Amino acid sequence: MKRYVIKRPAGAPDRFARYREELNAEQFAAVTAPAGPVLVIAGAGSGKTRAITYRVAYLIEQGIAPGRIMLATFTNRAAREMLRRVEQLTGGGSNVSRKVWGGTFHRIANLILRRHAESIGYDNNYSILDAEDARDLLSVCVAEAGVDTRARRFPKAEVLQDIISFATNTDQPIPDVVARRYPYFEPLTEQIKRVDAVYMERKRARNVMDYDDLLLNWKRLLMEKDEVARLYAEQFEHILVDEYQDTNKLQAEIVDLLAVRHRNVMVVGDDAQSIFAWRGAEWANIYEFPQRYPDARQYRLETNYRSTPEILSVANVSIAANRKQFPKELRAVRPSLNAPPALVACSDADQQATFVAARVLELREEGVPLTEIAVLYRSHYHSLELQLELTRRGIPYRIRSGVRFFEQAHIKDVLAYLRLVANPRDELAWQRVLKLIPNIGPATAGRIWEQLAFAPDPLALVTSGGADNAARRGTTWTEFRALIAELARDEVRHSPSRQIELVLARGYEAYLAATYENADARLEDLRQLAQYSARYNSTEEFLAELALISTERYSAPQPLTGEDVVSGGDEDEILTLTSVHQAKGLEWRAVFIIWAADGRFPAPRSLREAEGEEEERRLWYVALTRARDQLYLTYPLLSTDYNRQTVVQRPSRFITEVPPELYELWQLEEELDALIAAPEVKEDEPGGYLN
Repeated sequence: MKRYVIKRPAGAPDRFARYREELNAEQFAAVTAPAGPVLVIAGAGSGKTRAITYRVAYLIEQGIAPGRIMLATFTNRAAREMLRRVEQLTGGGSNVSRKVWGGTFHRIANLILRRHAESIGYDNNYSILDAEDARDLLSVCVAEAGVDTRARRFPKAEVLQDIISFATNTDQPIPDVVARRYPYFEPLTEQIKRVDAVYMERKRARNVMDYDDLLLNWKRLLMEKDEVARLYAEQFEHILVDEYQDTNKLQAEIVDLLAVRHRNVMVVGDDAQSIFAWRGAEWANIYEFPQRYPDARQYRLETNYRSTPEILSVANVSIAANRKQFPKELRAVRPSLNAPPALVACSDADQQATFVAARVLELREEGVPLTEIAVLYRSHYHSLELQLELTRRGIPYRIRSGVRFFEQAHIKDVLAYLRLVANPRDELAWQRVLKLIPNIGPATAGRIWEQLAFAPDPLALVTSGGADNAARRGTTWTEFRALIAELARDEVRHSPSRQIELVLARGYEAYLAATYENADARLEDLRQLAQYSARYNSTEEFLAELALISTERYSAPQPLTGEDVVSGGDEDEILTLTSVHQAKGLEWRAVFIIWAADGRFPAPRSLREAEGEEEERRLWYVALTRARDQLYLTYPLLSTDYNRQTVVQRPSRFITEVPPELYELWQLEEELDALIAAPEVKEDEPGGYLN
């Protein structure tokens, strides 16, 4: 075959001159990489999205038809933004965004399945179940599978959904997933498999697919239908995948099947930011890419446009401790601000909260708006004391990691037990608690309350058996009566900590396991709540404090769901509190990482896994690299364990792995003590903190 190169007319401008002007040398090399498999390791803040966008534009300007390019992203919004920019770069108008196969894996799967669903037993007009619809159908399938949910506490639909979804996306058998992630349901494995079989058949019969089916059936098409596989292997001349470190096994297998013809697959991501193994992401996809594609070219984007050199110094040293990684060294474009990351040891959790709140207000006075400040933590319960402190000081904040701590369903459930003992005429508390009892729904709960409402002593009526007829007596009701009697005992009723522990031990822990896919995290929340409540002299005092916090609002109340971002105050002025997982991809001028103590970050349960510590270190690295100008690492020197014993806290191992000279050590003193000990402290020293 003879090659013919079309020459430019004499004097024609260099079409890619602006690429050289608008991209750095690393980005330009990746964007203009020759055909073939390509791995782009894109460090934090290195312009990854820019590189992918210019790569698509480059391919189109090289003569690749837009319809022969597939761009897989993790949000459809990201794909739209990238393709909009491609249109600007190429001058191709809206034809580009319409013709490029861009979007999430699920979106592209749907486009393909609409054409070929009939070949795998579905009609092309199939419906897609959202998460809630899928849970409702699973509940129907439990009954159809003949599972006796009363004989043994059977997992609720949300947990079944997680088991089946995780097995699908990681290509593991259900028994393996149950044994590893839900060992307390191992005796029920055969029933769970039976429910899954009924669920799959029901979906086919009703011509519906859930989100996981879109990927599973896409892979089936490519594996089972040779003509379809050949069609799309030929069609997708170039495949680009963003955030490749977050793909699961199923997604990586689909990419490999599509790339078998042309092998022009470019995957872009950062192995050091792979932090979602708990939801099925397979870190090995990016780490083992060179093994699957031995001829792959590797490019590294290590020029960081986000953070100061001091912040990057700590991040680089920290991630270097991971054995399995693609080594990289982030280099700062920005000049030094002479502000090394601050390491702040606090006396306890309360002082930690006080320091963060005080420093946030100082930063605002120094010209850093609240919207440019974030507080990051490993687990949601770490924000407990801080939320209370921020509310007391009137500092508006929003939670990106879910609803506010005290507004979560499991927290409200347990507090309802305490409320009904403190005030036996609290109808809402009774209704909430009664509906937690198996086989008691709204109607039965209403009948029980009708009896309690007119009783001189509702607690005594329940514990004496006076409400048994309305409650449809059974083992669970008898256990509930015994629990209420125990909570109302004089030695217990004034100790919120003991009450919470009793509620957990007498059934609520088992309820969590059967109801929520993240039961372990919710249980940890409640144990921390029990520890926190021990500081109060009575249950009434504890509940009053929480009630005042809960009614503090910076905007009109609105319905809450588990995924809501609760916010208040002027949108221009609001502090962000977030888990590190939810912070990925975001950045702020000033970042606080709280509870940076061993046993809290890294999380103990994550260390049970063989690769757990390295994933936790990657999570720490993500936290560090969210900060642009200022970074504060705080931890309490003392805390209380589950037995209410005082424990000395050590700084996180991720802190001590870094040479101390890379930090600025801050010593905290209360204002009055500081004035007495050091009256000569000048006014311009920040808040009297000694460093």
